[in-house]
Amino acid sequence: MANKSKIILGIDPGTLVMGYGLILVEGTKASLLEMDVLKLSRHKDHYERLQLIHARVNELIRLHKPVSCAIEAPFFGKNVQSMLKLGRAQGVAIATAMQAGVPVTEYSPKKIKQSITGNGNADKEQIWQMLQRILKFSERPDYLDATDALAVAVCHFFQESSIMPDTSKAKGWDAFLQKNPGRIVG
Repeated sequence: MANKSKIILGIDPGTLVMGYGLILVEGTKASLLEMDVLKLSRHKDHYERLQLIHARVNELIRLHKPVSCAIEAPFFGKNVQSMLKLGRAQGVAIATAMQAGVPVTEYSPKKIKQSITGNGNADKEQIWQMLQRILKFSERPDYLDATDALAVAVCHFFQESSIMPDTSKAKGWDAFLQKNPGRIVG
């Protein structure tokens, strides 16, 4: 990976709260640029919420000029109406990025958690704490949807840069630990 810097936008789609996080990648290092949420709960009309998602994603792309966008795939729930609304919110975010010429990659919640913590069943607290170590920041956001979005961006960075090991190879974690001694937290 070249030392050219780039920005990755991560999105945790939601119909009441949409999290977003931006990281700056310089070589093999990533740092936090911004993380926050778009609160949609006070807007009763679902179509108005979709328009606000479009506007915010568009603004983030215009301001930060990310080279890629990573988004969390919705997980399957029991409430079909909620799933439809969440899918629409995700679709609006994806379409906005693609319309701006920003390629989009989708990751499952389990893949994101596995990538950040090593545990596909990690909770929001564990993800936040690991992101603090990886990106070296201390603040805790009011909504952990912001750190979820940040986790999506970091997951994409790991996948793109091959920092995470390919466990299908015989060398696995031993090779990863030798190549990345600074990633070991003890």
